[in-house]
Amino acid sequence: MLRLARFRSVIARFRDGLPPTTDLNDGGPPGLAARLGLSGLWRHTDFLHFWAADAVSETGSQITLLALPLLAAVALHASPGQMGLLTAAGTAPSLLFGLIAGVWVDRLRRRRLMVTADIARFLILLSIPIVWVFGEMRFDLLYVVTFLNGTLRVFFNVSYMSYVPDLVGREHLLEANGKLGSTASLAQVTGPALGGLLVGLLGAAYAILLDALSFLVSAGFLKRIRKPEAAPNAHGEHPSIVRGIGEGLHLVYRNATLRALLLSASCTSLAGYIFMAVYILYMVDDLHLSSGAVGLVFGLGGLGALIGSLLAAPVARRVGVGPAVIWGRVLFGLCGAPVPLAVLVPSIALPMVLAAEFSQWLMLLIVDVNSMSLRQAITPDRLLGRVNATSTFLVGGAVPIGSLLGGALGELIGIKATLVVGIVGFMFAAVWVIFSPLRTLHEQPEPVEIDEPAVVAASV
Repeated sequence: MLRLARFRSVIARFRDGLPPTTDLNDGGPPGLAARLGLSGLWRHTDFLHFWAADAVSETGSQITLLALPLLAAVALHASPGQMGLLTAAGTAPSLLFGLIAGVWVDRLRRRRLMVTADIARFLILLSIPIVWVFGEMRFDLLYVVTFLNGTLRVFFNVSYMSYVPDLVGREHLLEANGKLGSTASLAQVTGPALGGLLVGLLGAAYAILLDALSFLVSAGFLKRIRKPEAAPNAHGEHPSIVRGIGEGLHLVYRNATLRALLLSASCTSLAGYIFMAVYILYMVDDLHLSSGAVGLVFGLGGLGALIGSLLAAPVARRVGVGPAVIWGRVLFGLCGAPVPLAVLVPSIALPMVLAAEFSQWLMLLIVDVNSMSLRQAITPDRLLGRVNATSTFLVGGAVPIGSLLGGALGELIGIKATLVVGIVGFMFAAVWVIFSPLRTLHEQPEPVEIDEPAVVAASV
């Protein structure tokens, strides 16, 4: 009877959208997490399934991130223009479908949408090794696959960001996002190395096959989540696409905290890709670093990101979630300053760039984990998809713009000056959060109240 009563208690908490406070094993043999003395989300079985799905798909995506360009460059002898179009095909969906994705994510069950996106990505990527076997690989197929994969990634990511609060409860957002961020960072460190090894052993097409299979495994883990998902927008009619987009934009514009978070992130993305457009050229041509040294720089950045994701929650508890975002943005910009200065001291240029890369990524993950948790905590559930989609549109949409602008500036004012422009952009991004309510925001807030008539008026 005790076991049945505790089982009913857990089911009731799931029904009410609360995190489980006990294992389903209580009253019998303790679960593995309990036996190991672990607490928090380590004892949340559904979150562990979600985390496993994320880990598998993130690692697979890192493999394709390397394998697809290598397939184009080595097997199809791509020109610089073709490589640019391939990159644009993968990043354009953020601009084209970012806002629309949010409306659909708020209309549909988010876990089901993620499973559908995973299965669709499996089928799309599977076409690469199949066509390769028959010797019919062509650039138009790569463009289509890259574009469709990028589109599905937009819908998956908006669903993913919007689903986490329902899965774990808003009180566990920092812990959940920290763990998910550490997975992404670890994939950033290990994925390219694993991808390079697999491309060398199997060839690029068959390495992409493994990424396709990773999405199938991810879908399997997501299907194992048992917590019922709340019905989407159960208290009202579905808005039109235009009105739905308007509601999300209006909430971001009206709420000073959300507005500051997204404008700061968008400026960082724009400045970051201005910086990245000439970064590798600077390291190779101006600092004369070897390919191995450049690889070491990016690998250490991934390590910094991993540590930053683990420190995000402790830092927020120590200084407050708002100050953690502000100081993270400021230090992110300052830590980039040694990069253009490294050319003045060639003897220690590599250590300066390594220190900058490590510290910038550490700060960036502290900011990103806390910013995402704040955005999820502030936003009402029925608008989560649209607010997260607005973030995808503003931040992801800045990527191709920053890349093109960085290339143009590199031609006009030189590589070192372009790096300085990027760093100035990082500091400007900090201004948005410095002069915002984040200065006094120390705890995760409750969702904002929505002025329905104002939202409707702004969206028609």
